[in-house]
Amino acid sequence: MNMDEVIARINALAKKAKSEGLTDEEIAERDKLRRIYIDSVKASLVGQLDNTYIVSPDGTKKKLTPKQ
Repeated sequence: MNMDEVIARINALAKKAKSEGLTDEEIAERDKLRRIYIDSVKASLVGQLDNTYIVSPDGTKKKLTPKQ
């Protein structure tokens, strides 16, 4: 299941939750899909931060390091 499908299903479940409510299975599915989405966003952010450099005024690059 690609991310577009995950987002579409999350939105469909959210719409159904507002209109008629969800079954226990749909609530579990929604929670699983939300976790997949959150993990994907976190991984994307980590990837961006791993490739981030700080450029000094003199032109030198320093790799961004994780905060201790």
